[in-house]
Amino acid sequence: MSLEKTGEFMSDHSRYAVYFMPSEGALQTFGAGWLGWDAIAGAEVAQTALPATVPPIEQITRAPRKYGFHGTLKPPFHLQGSLPDLKEAVATLAQRTAPARAAGLALTRLGRWFALTPTGDISGIGRIAAACVTELDAFRTPPSVAELDRRRKAGLTDRQDHHLRKWGYPYVLDQFRFHLTLTGKVEKDILDAVEAAITDALPPLPEPFVMADICLCGERPDGRFELIHRYALTG
Repeated sequence: MSLEKTGEFMSDHSRYAVYFMPSEGALQTFGAGWLGWDAIAGAEVAQTALPATVPPIEQITRAPRKYGFHGTLKPPFHLQGSLPDLKEAVATLAQRTAPARAAGLALTRLGRWFALTPTGDISGIGRIAAACVTELDAFRTPPSVAELDRRRKAGLTDRQDHHLRKWGYPYVLDQFRFHLTLTGKVEKDILDAVEAAITDALPPLPEPFVMADICLCGERPDGRFELIHRYALTG
């Protein structure tokens, strides 16, 4: 079963991705307001006000804003084939894939940036992500040499470079870590202040955290991602 976005969406997307995005509720409302971009509605929203002890929120959220509040399952890719065929493939994948459950979500520092990450058993989330990466790979245009070179500047391990060449992205499968991104890189001397500000702004986090659907999203001409379809996991 697929749950379509209400209203019209742009058809001239340059890239596509499969994300987890919280459905309507406190977490989704927080994420849209935190980033200032509601990818489900395809609209800008007023951003959360932060205390003067941290940089303006538009500054610390600039990097993740265009993607909307999401967790990546299949990273953005240029489409090889047709959009109707991609939609059908995602729908088929969702029909044979079971939902996943983790103990909850927690605010986490990942180096110098912040995200919400699942706690407890996360194997089910990894299973869903692996299915999205591998079973939809026929729709991914291989990356250019320039894109490969850009990715390698991050200093990849041999395993990550293997994934980059085979799947178009280094941090998949055994290198995957699911997260809902909240900031870009934060200066070291304000990490504690930013963490406190995020903690104050967060709604109660779900316990358990359930991944019951996946979202096909597209990158608009303005560089922002928006929801195309939400598919319930029914396997």
